[in-house]
Amino acid sequence: MASEREAGDTMALRVTVQEGVDPRRPTAGRRKKKEKKALYLAVVAVLLAGGMGAGLLWAGGGGTGSEPEPGPKVKQIAVVRTDMSGSREMQGMLGYDSPRTIRGAGEGRVTWLPNRGATVKRGRQLYRADERPAVVFYGSTPLYRRLDTPGSVGRDIRVVADNLRALGYDIGSQPAPGTVVRQQASAGAPAPVAPGPGQGETTPPAGPSSAPDGGAGQGTDASQEGAPSPGPSQSTVKEGDGVLTTSLMSAIKRWQKAVGVDQTGILDVSDVVVTKSAVRVSDVLAQPGDEASGDLMTVTATTKSVTVPVESLDMGSIKSGQQVTVVLPDRTTVPGKVAAISTVVQGEQGESGGTGQTKTNVTVSLDDPRSARQIDSAPVQAQFQGESKKDVLAVPVGALLAVREGGYAVRLSGGRLVPVDTGMFAQGLVEISGRGVSEGMKVETTA
Repeated sequence: MASEREAGDTMALRVTVQEGVDPRRPTAGRRKKKEKKALYLAVVAVLLAGGMGAGLLWAGGGGTGSEPEPGPKVKQIAVVRTDMSGSREMQGMLGYDSPRTIRGAGEGRVTWLPNRGATVKRGRQLYRADERPAVVFYGSTPLYRRLDTPGSVGRDIRVVADNLRALGYDIGSQPAPGTVVRQQASAGAPAPVAPGPGQGETTPPAGPSSAPDGGAGQGTDASQEGAPSPGPSQSTVKEGDGVLTTSLMSAIKRWQKAVGVDQTGILDVSDVVVTKSAVRVSDVLAQPGDEASGDLMTVTATTKSVTVPVESLDMGSIKSGQQVTVVLPDRTTVPGKVAAISTVVQGEQGESGGTGQTKTNVTVSLDDPRSARQIDSAPVQAQFQGESKKDVLAVPVGALLAVREGGYAVRLSGGRLVPVDTGMFAQGLVEISGRGVSEGMKVETTA
């Protein structure tokens, strides 16, 4: 094709050159005109040559281009019948639950602290300030006031009552919800209680009390004056409340004798540290002689769990109670389940300074906590078990071909396309079904 174009161009140039008079007898004007025409033709020739070269370079790549890249390699594989599981593996961190910093509640100086790694249970001292012990009680409401007024009502008093009962002390009976309780000005006087709406008479019989601890009003410390309307010095017992009865204060005295402090029947905020359960001392932040009002230590629960940060887009496949397999650093596996899903969504910082992926912490509890007793903290893998199917036909995802009419097909070894319906996707495989699809048939897939 290039040679044809060159011949045509050459012929055109020759015709142009032969125009004019006899070149053997030129005049001065004709000679000048001839020189201009020669210059013009030279320029045209250069432009044509450049255009031809550019055309050749465009058409053939200049002869220096690389070979076109080959497409993906294709191989044949048989359709298999298998079980499929939609499990997903994510990175997590194994450690103790519920970390918390303990701050001293009273004045004075620290005189004793536990060792790192120690476990402190209910009724045991967590630390001492001015040689007065701070004892662990279990509950969800901390002591937030000095308990010195008979007839006081609140959830913090319920914590004291429940723990003393659990430690074996007789605290007497507690007024039922709805009971109106009259507070007393003196800590030594009994706390009268009037029956609440719909309740029977709670006045104890006349005469000395037969309470084992000798406290007056071992039952509900009820008043004999009927049911007064609640006033400034009265409270109505609600569900979950406790009442500081004289019998409960007598139990406090006996407990104080056991722990070696003055038997006053009065509790200060610094006397008790309320935790949800037994605690493990993970770190000691203070030392004897420090002010007792600062941070003293960090504690955790004695149980371990795995915290897994999950991208918010993947949270739809995770449910509370879902089975999880935890892979420990030594590659042993421990069964567990999803115990809690945080309601706080955390954003990660992107490379450009903006907010990146958002993640939610998922807590996985271990079915057998003893299986990780040798590990305090370590990165682990959490395999979340999802949907599973048994005895289905499957091929690699690379065998699927999208067809123009919609849907998917697989290509047989002979080149024929067979439409298929897709099902579950898991671990690089896809479930397929359809007319003509059978186990063992050969299909093409990318290598």
